[in-house]
Amino acid sequence: MNFYTFLASGFGIGFAPKAPGTFGSLLGLALGAALLAVGHLPLLFGIVLVSGLGIFAIARLPAHAAADPGWIVIDEIAGQMIPMLALTQLSPGGVLLCFILFRLFDIWKPGPVAWADKRHDEYGVMGDDLIAGGLAWIIVLALHLVSPL
Repeated sequence: MNFYTFLASGFGIGFAPKAPGTFGSLLGLALGAALLAVGHLPLLFGIVLVSGLGIFAIARLPAHAAADPGWIVIDEIAGQMIPMLALTQLSPGGVLLCFILFRLFDIWKPGPVAWADKRHDEYGVMGDDLIAGGLAWIIVLALHLVSPL
């Protein structure tokens, strides 16, 4: 496994025999929770760093990787961390909500998520999950109006 494959696969977790996207999201959840425990700024920095590394690595993979094979999960890692920016504190319910909403938008691919998914380059591979994370972030923010998370 070369360095770019290692990065794009989320340090190899993308080669899980079943549900690699879910495992990538769980890694993003753990990384996001660790960063959020330090603060929102480190979490934001982590999202930007992982997104940049994802674009960098995917651009250096063979052309067929632009079709977004299941083993590329760095996009799920970055996207999963985005809705966690809306949490005021770490709580099991808030983290679970972020996970469920991100996975819902990542799988369902509404509107702009589907548009980005149709791009067959590193920006499309990363973009659909970043947009899915952004949509989940909006929902978590809106839920703050009803109940603190």
